[in-house]
Amino acid sequence: MMNKLTFSVIALTVSSVLSLAYATPNNEKDLHTKAKAIHEKVIVLDTHNDFSVANFQHDKNYTMRLKSQVNLPKMDEGGLDVSWLIVYTGQGPLTEKGYAAAHKQAMAKFDAIHRLTTEIAPDKIELALSSDDVRRIIKKGKKVAMIGVENGYPIGTDISNVKKFYDLGARYMSLAHNGHSQLSDSNTGDKDNSWLHNGLSDLGKEVIKEMNKWGIMIDISHPSKAANMQMMALSKAPVIASHSASRAMNDHSRNLDDEELLALKKNGGVVQTVAFRSYINGEKSKAFSDAKMKIYRKIAKDKGYEMLNSEQRKTLSPQEREDYWEKATEVAEIAEPEVAKIADTIEQVSVADLVDHIDYMVKLIGIDHVGISSDFDGGGGVDGWNDAAETFNVTLELVKRGYTEAEIEKLWGGNLLRVLDDVQKVAHKLQQQ
Repeated sequence: MMNKLTFSVIALTVSSVLSLAYATPNNEKDLHTKAKAIHEKVIVLDTHNDFSVANFQHDKNYTMRLKSQVNLPKMDEGGLDVSWLIVYTGQGPLTEKGYAAAHKQAMAKFDAIHRLTTEIAPDKIELALSSDDVRRIIKKGKKVAMIGVENGYPIGTDISNVKKFYDLGARYMSLAHNGHSQLSDSNTGDKDNSWLHNGLSDLGKEVIKEMNKWGIMIDISHPSKAANMQMMALSKAPVIASHSASRAMNDHSRNLDDEELLALKKNGGVVQTVAFRSYINGEKSKAFSDAKMKIYRKIAKDKGYEMLNSEQRKTLSPQEREDYWEKATEVAEIAEPEVAKIADTIEQVSVADLVDHIDYMVKLIGIDHVGISSDFDGGGGVDGWNDAAETFNVTLELVKRGYTEAEIEKLWGGNLLRVLDDVQKVAHKLQQQ
C-alpha cells in the first residue's frame, strides 16, 4: 500500500515534470525550439494559393524551386503540408460568351492541378477530397493539394456545373470576386455603393442549395456584406472565408466586419486570416507600395513596359494578363536590390501585423473559428511570410504570443478541416432525402 510520504514524492515529481514540459520559454532559442516542435507536429494548411497554368507543365512545374511563392521545394523548406490551389476566374461580362470563356479558363486550371498530382509529381503531392484524405496523404510523406474555386462566374447559368466542379475536386467556392457576378454582388459594391442584386441573385440562392447538397464549402471572402449575411442565413452548413481579415482592424471592403464575424461564429464557420498587406494595414502597405512602384515604373519605362494599376489590369484578357505578369515579374526581379534598400527605411506590413488580426478575431469569435491563409501568387505575402519557405515564422509568432500547441493546431488547419467534415456530413444527409 502506498503511504502518504511516497504519494507526496510521486506527486511532486509529476508536478515538476509537467512544470518543465509546459514552462514558458525564457529566451529566443527556447521559443524557436518550442515553435519548431509544434510546427512539425501539426497539419500546416494554407487555404488560398493562386497559380499560373504555365507552371504546371512537364518541363516547368512545382517540383522545381520556381520564382512562384508556392512550389514543392518551398513547401518543404517552410513545413507547409497542404496547399489549396485556386481555380480563379476574373469577372467578365454577364453574357453567354463571357460564361463560356470563363468556363474554359476554369477547366484549364482544374486540368493543370490534376496534371500535377497524377502525371507530373504523383510521388510528391496528391489531391485530397476530405480531411481523412489529408491525414492519409501526409502520413505517406507527401504534400497535399486541395482545390478551391474563386468566383462562381464560370458556372454560367447552368447549375449542373456545381456538381461538375465538385466531381473535379472543388471543395470550396466563392460566388463572386471583384465585380458583381450573375450569382452575387461583390465586395466592390460595398466600396462603390453600387449593387446589382442587393446581395444574392435568385440563381445564386439556388447555387447555395447545390453547394450544400454536394459538400462544397461556401466561401464568403469576396462577396458583399449583404450577400455574405444572406449566404450564412440560407446555408444549412458552416461557411468559410478563405482569405479575409478584420474590417475593425483595417477598414477595407475585402475584410469582414464584426457583424459578419459574429454571424460566422453562429454559423459554425471559420475565417482564414489572410497575409495580404493592404488588407492587414492599409497605411503601412501604401507607404511601402508607393515607394516600390516608383522604382518599378522607372525600370519598366527603361524596358518599354508600362506598370498597370488594378483597374487597368481588370480590362486585360486572360492571355494579356499572363503576358503582363511575366513582364511585371521581370521588373520586380531587376528592382530587388533597390527595393531591399527602401525596406530598411520604410516599415513594412509584417507577420506580427497578421497575428494582430488573428488575436483580434480570436478574442471576438473564439479560437474555433479562426484560421490562416496567404493568398500567395495572388498578391499575398507580408514581411517574414513572403513565400511558402517562410511559413514557420507564423508559428513562431503565435508561440511568442502565448498560443498553445492545441490552439495552433486549430489555427493552422484543424478548424478548416472540421468545417469541411461538417459540410460533408450535411451533404450526406441532404443526398439521402
